[in-house]
Amino acid sequence: MTAHPVDEKLPALKMATTGLQHVAAMYAGVVAPPLIVGAAVGLSGTELTFLTGACLFTAGLATFLQTIGIWKIGARLPFVNGVTFAGVAPMTAIAASTEDKSDALPVIFGAVIVAGLLGFLAAPFFSRAVRFFPPVVTGTVITLIGVSLLPVAFGWAQGPDPSAHDYGSTTNLGLAAATLVVVLVLRCFTRGFARQVAVLLGLLIGTLLAIPFGATDFGPVTDADVIGFPTPFHFGAPQFQLAAIVSMCVVMVVSMTESTADMLALGEIVERPADEATIAAGLRADTLGSAISPLFNGFMCSAFAQNIGLVAMTRIRSRYVVATGGGFLALMGLCPTAASLIAVVPRPVLGGAGVVLFGSVAASGIQTLVKAGLEKGDNVLVVAVSLAVGIIPITAPDFYHAFPQTIRIVLDSGISTGCVAAVTLNLVFNHLGRRQKTQEAADTGRLLPYGVGESR
Repeated sequence: MTAHPVDEKLPALKMATTGLQHVAAMYAGVVAPPLIVGAAVGLSGTELTFLTGACLFTAGLATFLQTIGIWKIGARLPFVNGVTFAGVAPMTAIAASTEDKSDALPVIFGAVIVAGLLGFLAAPFFSRAVRFFPPVVTGTVITLIGVSLLPVAFGWAQGPDPSAHDYGSTTNLGLAAATLVVVLVLRCFTRGFARQVAVLLGLLIGTLLAIPFGATDFGPVTDADVIGFPTPFHFGAPQFQLAAIVSMCVVMVVSMTESTADMLALGEIVERPADEATIAAGLRADTLGSAISPLFNGFMCSAFAQNIGLVAMTRIRSRYVVATGGGFLALMGLCPTAASLIAVVPRPVLGGAGVVLFGSVAASGIQTLVKAGLEKGDNVLVVAVSLAVGIIPITAPDFYHAFPQTIRIVLDSGISTGCVAAVTLNLVFNHLGRRQKTQEAADTGRLLPYGVGESR
């Protein structure tokens, strides 16, 4: 019996290069939260490097849990896990409210541990929501994931620092465009292995093109240590404060909602639909990874949607490829020199590749919506309003500025708000509305027209 592509084990070289491609696609997303939080806490350059390495190491552990799995833990899909950006705002708020900055990280770690354990217990109950995700909902959410990620790629294309004089310069945008063209040319005119690693080759060629323009910084490689293990509780034993715990529990709910949507999206793409058991196992991996992460000085872990775009584009669906990427992440956490190699890739080059990756996610969502049958009942209305609600935080970032910070954690996530809107509207129009229309038809002796209020 032929193994499903998700369970396929590729040749070693192909496994390594495609796994590294996944790391390159998500590296910037993993290192950004520790850099922001570390700066808010006032860490020195050395401590900041340590915190970043710790987050890479814990991302590798969480990815192993998700892809390889143990017992009923892990979705066993090509799913990359890493530090969730949803926790950055509340973590910096916790740091700001802590009188002694040396206690900030222990307080954050304590809150993440509690939120992770509570999330682990709640995973089987949370997963039952899968029945509320028909194609009209999943297609909307997948599209929103891609659309929400595209501004990240556009930001990368302009440069790493918005305050820099060359931010958005023609050089940076030119490098992003050149990388995008290279990836497209490789996808169009090559076959086999070269076509499958087009993104990795595009990043390599883009980095080489950036050298004459002085956009490539090799300083991280020369300054990095060869070996550096993330010593457990390096910043102190975890502390447990109620306000911080509540804040991170809210982030955990948001993270679990987004992970559920990501698993449904990935299941569609790899043609192994994520059922209730798969989602429960995936959420257990997310939450357990988050609970373990602070032991090694890491933060809350969640699924990385950008890697779904890579799977969609390359059609390499093996979870062992992503597990290999997890191995690279863990290695980078143990070997700062290895981590610095990825850091050499200029941000505009990442932005050019990101346009392809994130756009592929949105395109997959549109494909799912086509299957959902928008001509049936009020499906087109469900999609229209949900997309509009989900795009608000992208097009108008300050739209919810008058709301409390705890509520904004949810509202500022277009994926979460769009997901809630799609589920709610689908229930109202395709379930409650359908029953009402059926009852009205029965009362008048008429048959309900085919497709009215129908949801696939």
